[in-house]
Amino acid sequence: MFCREASSSLQTLSIANSLSSQFTKPSALINSLAAGHRYKLCPRPDLKGRCTVTASKFDINGKGKIVKEEVKKIKVKGTITVLSQEKKKKGTIMAQEGLLPSVGESLLVELISAETDPRTPMEKDPVEDYAQRDGHDDQYLQCVFDMPEDFGVVGAIRVVNLESKEIFLKEMKLEVPDGPVTFTFNSWVAPKSDDPTKRTFFSNKSYLPLKTPEPLKQLRKEELETLQGKNREGDHEFKKFERVYDYDVYNDVGNPDEDPELARPVLGGLSHPYPRRCKTGRKPCVIDPSTETRQKDFYVPRDEEFSKVKGDAFTGTAALAALPAALQQIEAFLLDPNMPFPHFKSIENLFEEGIEIPKDTGLFSLIPRIFKAIAAKAEDILLFESPILLDKDRFSWIRDNEFARQTLAGLNPYCIQLVREWPLKSKLDPAVYGDPNSLITSEIVEREIKGVMSFDEALENKRLFMLDYHDLLLPYVNKVRELDDSTLYASRTLFFLNDDSTLRPVAIELTRPQDKTRPQWRHVFTPGYDATSCWLWTLAKTHAISHDAGYHQLISHWLRTHCSMEPYIIAANRQLSAMHPIYRLLHPHFRYTMEINARARQSLVNAGGIIESCFWPGKYSLELSSDVYDKLWRFDREGLPADLISRGLAVEDETAEHGVRLTIPDYPFANDGLMLWDALKEWITDYVKHYYPDAEQVRSDEELKEWWNEVKNIGHGDKKNEPWWPDLKTQDDLIGVVTTIAWVASGHHAAVNFGQYGYGGYFPNRPTTSRKKMPVEEPTEDELKEFYEEPEKTMLKTFPSKKQATTVMFTLDLLSAHSPDEEYLGENPEASWVHEPVIYAAYERFKGKLQYLEGVIDERNLNVSLKNRAGAGVVKYELLKPISGPGVTGMGVPYSVSI
Repeated sequence: MFCREASSSLQTLSIANSLSSQFTKPSALINSLAAGHRYKLCPRPDLKGRCTVTASKFDINGKGKIVKEEVKKIKVKGTITVLSQEKKKKGTIMAQEGLLPSVGESLLVELISAETDPRTPMEKDPVEDYAQRDGHDDQYLQCVFDMPEDFGVVGAIRVVNLESKEIFLKEMKLEVPDGPVTFTFNSWVAPKSDDPTKRTFFSNKSYLPLKTPEPLKQLRKEELETLQGKNREGDHEFKKFERVYDYDVYNDVGNPDEDPELARPVLGGLSHPYPRRCKTGRKPCVIDPSTETRQKDFYVPRDEEFSKVKGDAFTGTAALAALPAALQQIEAFLLDPNMPFPHFKSIENLFEEGIEIPKDTGLFSLIPRIFKAIAAKAEDILLFESPILLDKDRFSWIRDNEFARQTLAGLNPYCIQLVREWPLKSKLDPAVYGDPNSLITSEIVEREIKGVMSFDEALENKRLFMLDYHDLLLPYVNKVRELDDSTLYASRTLFFLNDDSTLRPVAIELTRPQDKTRPQWRHVFTPGYDATSCWLWTLAKTHAISHDAGYHQLISHWLRTHCSMEPYIIAANRQLSAMHPIYRLLHPHFRYTMEINARARQSLVNAGGIIESCFWPGKYSLELSSDVYDKLWRFDREGLPADLISRGLAVEDETAEHGVRLTIPDYPFANDGLMLWDALKEWITDYVKHYYPDAEQVRSDEELKEWWNEVKNIGHGDKKNEPWWPDLKTQDDLIGVVTTIAWVASGHHAAVNFGQYGYGGYFPNRPTTSRKKMPVEEPTEDELKEFYEEPEKTMLKTFPSKKQATTVMFTLDLLSAHSPDEEYLGENPEASWVHEPVIYAAYERFKGKLQYLEGVIDERNLNVSLKNRAGAGVVKYELLKPISGPGVTGMGVPYSVSI
């Protein structure tokens, strides 16, 4: 009766009409229900607030008269958990912070039936009680409801916080006769003084809009209107307790009021297309009204924040908040922070001897993971943790085979592409940038592959691959060179595929475009066999790798995961009810992304922030990502198979295991990623087809339609007219869209994020900027002399400065770390999934496939014939292993972009 959905029907229209005349009609002086209150299916008299339960029912006797009968009431106990178990021992502190309620009535709790009265066209009266703190345990609030025996299934719970501070509600258990029923909250509830409206929480049963029980339909509508901000008064800055989801352009990364040099273009619109971010409502800057002021913390809807609730363990957002202060302290103790490292031993000393920083600076408490104290006798010495690449093989970074291997199994496996056109030629205007024809010729390729096959055979047999940053970087070269202590080239790097599935670097072309005073400069570098050519090749690799490092951070990582995910999240909260099955499927993939993005806008991608200060695009960093979004980003290519096919790394093949055949058989990212993609897709297919048994169910879902329309037309509105957006008309359409979003949040992000310290912690392997041009580009006499006499010094001057290197190492460590309460794919099911047996069975199959994937990855990493992931000193490819422990592990796939 209470834990199953009852199937009750209304009386016929004639009976309903005869009954309606028996009820008291409201006075004409009574106003209609105010916004934010539930509308009844039929009018009721105004009872000055909540209706009192009369515990009665009506019947019709043989003469057509209504007879009132008393209904038996039962006692139903409710227990609300207000914080997680790990907070228990901190009860006093948490009560002071508002996480625990004080003594007395803390919450007004109202239960809403999901059933209408079978004898009338009316919904049933709610029942309510005041929840009070359990005298034995501060975590729990207790209440007891006098519930009519025929109340039916509880479909929603409404809450008013009577405390003076916000409370975090975890869940509520109701002890009904048919067994306990749990409502999952996991939400902050503002005090009545801030928000007097009742908060609505729905049961764990999911409903499509047209299948929503009648008594819950208006609640469903009102809750979405609240999240859309329709009930909000005024257009002022959003307050911390609010839950409004709305869109804005990226106009808050610059800060012209502080310094005109910190002005940045607005991203979003015709000039600089970009995804939208969460609106904050802050005031415009004085100097540039198109830019929003940067004040204190950046607003995100209250339930997107998590720092206090996630416990005492150090969290990613807290780390980013502490980062600027920590970096200032490190810089203060670095001698000549803008100078290069004097020798390679001084770089290794960061891991072996450390940096002298007195403990009273407070740095240890700010960032406990990043450093380690080496001994009591040297308690003022802090060491960077040695990254796994250095531990495995300290010389691997300089070898060509490792340079090539990392394009397939390293930090940025998203950019290697098949060469499909020859000769290589720029598509940019030659009148502006110079000769568009590449200097990499077929003769150079044949010479470097040393007779293995002819050039034509290599091209025809798909043996030539490339990292191509030429046309993307060329418009920025002269601009970046005007910045302090920086240089830049446009680059192409060509690779040859060996028979054993490894890549061999063949040539690197570096180009400087023409300008008003100088002609175009370009040069092709190849692996050398004498001292000078070897050093020039190594320096050319340094430039090419720095280009890949910048593209990885700004595009593969920031733009394609963090930035592009936010519109999906905003639209879902605005248009999909919390009881919608697709919202509940995607919600784990949305957790904490908006919060971490807000932190990134504060200290990572902002004007003068870490990215601008340490990566080669400098102040043009986000402008560059806007250009890539405009020219290259396509939703239909964000899924893994489509991405691989678009780069020529796979071809469709129905006979192949995953529906595609890889062009490079030993491609660790793709091999593991396709297994993960298939597991995700199978799980999502089972889920979607359960709730949408036919295509008509998809087409008739208005919430789903509005969500997808808002994603395309507002969240990614600068791309709204593109023909490649998928429709949502069939189950397969929906499966494809949801699988793509889930993959981007989980597998894609894990592949480009959690190996950052492992591969970039030793920065010579992944320099983030190049500060010195090649010694053969119009050198001065002194530059040429230094190169020939001390080539190592030339290379060290090309690397990032001490300040840049330590800042990046520090930041990458934070970004690579899992928090102790990370939520991994397949680890724990959502409550709504468990509630539905068919869905829970599908989830268990999904979990089993992920466990199988872990075993396959372990087996592959032991197979020395797979040379891109196994061998002497080779870092195993584990970035797509689903589960991980806390810290920097180089493995683990969380559901969402949470760091």
